[in-house]
Amino acid sequence: MITCLGWIKRGVAKAVPDKVALSKEELQEIIDEAKDKLREKEEAEKETEEEIEGKLTEVIQSKPESKTVKSRGHNDDDDDNDISDLYDLAHYDSDEDLEGELMSGAGMAGVTYFASNKDDPYVTLQDPDFDEDEKEDFKIKPDDNLIVAGHVDQDFSTLEISVYNEEEGSQYVHHDILLEAFPLAIEWLDFDPEDTSKPANFVAVGTMEPHVDIWDLDLVDTLEPVVSLGRRKRKKSKKKSRHSEEGHSDAVLDLSWNHLLRNVLASASADHSVILWDLTQPKPVHTLRHHKDKVQSLEWHPYESQSILTGSFDKKAKALDCRSPESNIKSWKFDAEVERVLWNHFSPYNFLVSTETGHVFCCDVRTDTPVFTLKAHDDAIPGLALSSQVPGCLVTASADETVKVWDIQDNKPSFVASRNLEMGKILNSCCCPDAPFVFCFGGEKQGLRVLDLTESNPVRRHFEARQRLMPAIVKTEKETVEEEQEVADTLEPLKEVNPEPMEEESAADAMAALSLSGAMNSGHSKKKKKKKRK
Repeated sequence: MITCLGWIKRGVAKAVPDKVALSKEELQEIIDEAKDKLREKEEAEKETEEEIEGKLTEVIQSKPESKTVKSRGHNDDDDDNDISDLYDLAHYDSDEDLEGELMSGAGMAGVTYFASNKDDPYVTLQDPDFDEDEKEDFKIKPDDNLIVAGHVDQDFSTLEISVYNEEEGSQYVHHDILLEAFPLAIEWLDFDPEDTSKPANFVAVGTMEPHVDIWDLDLVDTLEPVVSLGRRKRKKSKKKSRHSEEGHSDAVLDLSWNHLLRNVLASASADHSVILWDLTQPKPVHTLRHHKDKVQSLEWHPYESQSILTGSFDKKAKALDCRSPESNIKSWKFDAEVERVLWNHFSPYNFLVSTETGHVFCCDVRTDTPVFTLKAHDDAIPGLALSSQVPGCLVTASADETVKVWDIQDNKPSFVASRNLEMGKILNSCCCPDAPFVFCFGGEKQGLRVLDLTESNPVRRHFEARQRLMPAIVKTEKETVEEEQEVADTLEPLKEVNPEPMEEESAADAMAALSLSGAMNSGHSKKKKKKKRK
């Protein structure tokens, strides 16, 4: 099952990711920590069992024992004895009369693992072609996209990092990261709390636990996150780690990184709150409690650093100005629980809301009622995504097991195409930032699915004549001047959308009330070269 997913732009990841090499001391420390966690879990389970047994004992002692119960218990004992004699259970574990050889090792004790076949003395035949293919797959090309997906298989949770190449049509899992808990939300960010002078390739992960772990995707075989937000420190641990002790008290349901203030991350939780984190600390700088139920979804505005949109199980979506969130807030009420909220990056006043009843609402922050209402599906819509470059192209993915494509240009929604991906209930969807018609989906089964919408004739015919647009990127003055000189006299750029700002105040002043350190000068954004439209 794919519970959450997200794309990573081309050219962001390292061409050759680093591999983590642990010393014996570090490995032993990790083993000890794992033992402590298991011991704490066993103690908690034991306490729970003792409490239950104590309550049952009190109930039994409070009721007089009847003769029928005694006689029935006596008969049960006789039945147990008969079964034991029939199957000779008394000698079940005896080592006598065993055929074959007993294994000397238990579990993985007798197994030796080699990182490479070259180091394995039992592998005598080498395959040079296989080694070359393995090295080639390990490299990440400039035209490769990465897809990060939270994968759950029974009680086993991992973060799978896949490589997707549109031109080659290839897709494979590059490496994975073992997670402690069930993953619920993924958010990519290029801010490194350890070194703010250069871009990074990190991903924040929200799980059923009340903390947020941030992982470095350029590290393979890593066992610990770079930063943990809201994780409680262990009393017996002597290791110094970048953990914050304040945070949520329940599962983290969604995450959103502020592209304009790169050190700011917002998290939505089942504890009814939204926390704004300063990644340079790392610690929460403000907690918003404007909802009365679980906060299911949230997203920062793409062009206004102070504005955030949230959606909750209390059937409301709210837009807040984080400089004065108590007074500057607007709310919209719907007929069902909110599944997903999404700003329209081509129309900065508009946002979309999907609900558990299969409706999609388009709202304008300047009005109190929805601009339009669309009955898109017969069940909940947890997957809601707009094309990265084609205005009006909306994709909805539903628990009714279907994916649908809509045209919402000029606020006049029309149906374009539908498809059943045979993935069970579809839990999420996301558009590739570099390919406007390539979307990925995750559901209850069949793993991660990448789909090019232009393979559908109705979609291709409907959108082929529409001009592709690149959403405007807000930059500092220095970056703007540098890029204007760099882009001049180059290939024909895609047309940009320059939306009218919602506030006259600058982005630097937007979060001043939160006292965030290093807000605008915490690191420069990675320069983005414009590509010629095909």
